[in-house]
Parts: sequence; structure tokens; C-alpha cells
Amino acid sequence: MTTLSFDLADGTRQDVRVTHLLNAGHSGVEAEKVEAHIAELAELGIPGPSVVPALYPISPYLAQQTGEVSVQHARTSGEAEWALVITGSGILITAACDHTDRVLEVHGVAWSKNASPDVLGREAWKLHDVEDHLDRITLRAWVGSDGREELIQDSTLGALLSPGYWLGVLTDMGLHEPGTVLMSGTVPMIQGVNQFASTWRVEMTDPATGHSIAVAYEVVPMPEPIG
Repeated sequence: MTTLSFDLADGTRQDVRVTHLLNAGHSGVEAEKVEAHIAELAELGIPGPSVVPALYPISPYLAQQTGEVSVQHARTSGEAEWALVITGSGILITAACDHTDRVLEVHGVAWSKNASPDVLGREAWKLHDVEDHLDRITLRAWVGSDGREELIQDSTLGALLSPGYWLGVLTDMGLHEPGTVLMSGTVPMIQGVNQFASTWRVEMTDPATGHSIAVAYEVVPMPEPIG
């Protein structure tokens, strides 16, 4: 299993051995936007969920803190998200990026989520320190190619179902326990920006303190297979 290590605002460090990893999907709070997104995906041949919001179990070792994501082809991309991390002493929240295989997504969303890692930040906040103003925390992502970055996602945590909602779901599933990591699902991408980029960077900023948590990685093509 993967062990993640988080630097906290009080100067301490928290290590967490990941035992369960789950990715939320179609988790926006505005139903009309969620339905419109599902319709857009259907036009691309990507199957819609049987229920909304959706929740996909992911192999726990795919929760990573890395600066490189290896991919098998050019049509993969990230998604700006927050991640909840349940520890033995409380609940942490951090910035994250769910890297997804868009070709495999046509055949199954859960399959596509298991093809690449969920990249989490190396810093985290204690949830109880920010939960009174979560809706105002910003969530942004930039993609990069040829040394130039472009904003591709720009929203707030208020656009997504709350950590409290998902903690209730985890309780019902019997997974509200140390070692569980839950990814929030993502916010809309800006139209016209190429998501199939060579770098991804996600930043979550608390306007109350000005502090940010960032995730950044390079997308690295694997060698061509033989056989």
C-alpha cells in the first residue's frame, strides 16, 4: 500500500497509509450543469452514470505524490479536485489532480480512473480549520506545453458537493476510517483550452489566509510497446 506524507500548517507532518481510494464523479451542486456535462460526454461515446453523483473505487496504490505521470498515449488529462484524507487523528483536505485515460473512458469510467494515478499535494489543511469557509476556497488548474501555461479550470469548492456530504457516504459504506482517501470530482474546463498537455498544475487557495496548496506534474510518454 502507498504511504502519503503531508506537511500541516502547524509545522507537523502526518503520514497516512492508504487502504481505500475512491473517486467521486458528476459531483457538481448545480444539477443542470451536471446533466449538460453528462450529455456532452454521451456525444463522445462516454457512458453516463447509473446514479448521480457517482463514486468509483480505485486501486489504493494509485494515490501518489509525484512530479511525473507516465502515460501510454497522448489522450490523457488531469482534473482539478480536492482530496479528503482520513487519519487516525482527524480529517485532512488537500489539492489533487485525477489523471484520466480519455480513450479508455469510452469503455468504462472506472477503468479509465484506474489507468493513471490520483496526484495529491504534499501539504494539507485540517478540515476543521477551513470548513466554515470551504465554499470560498478557490480551485484552479493550468496546463502547459512548450513552456507556456494556460488556465483550464477556475472555480471554488462551493461548486462541488461538500466534504460533509461525502463523509456521510463513507460512513454508510463503512469506509469512514483511517486510510481512506476520497477525491471530490472536478469542476468544468474552460472551452477551447487543450487538455492534452505536457504539464498539469492545480492550486487550491484559502482567501482567509492567502495560503495555497499546489500539485504539479509532468506527463511523460512511455516507450512504444514491443509485441
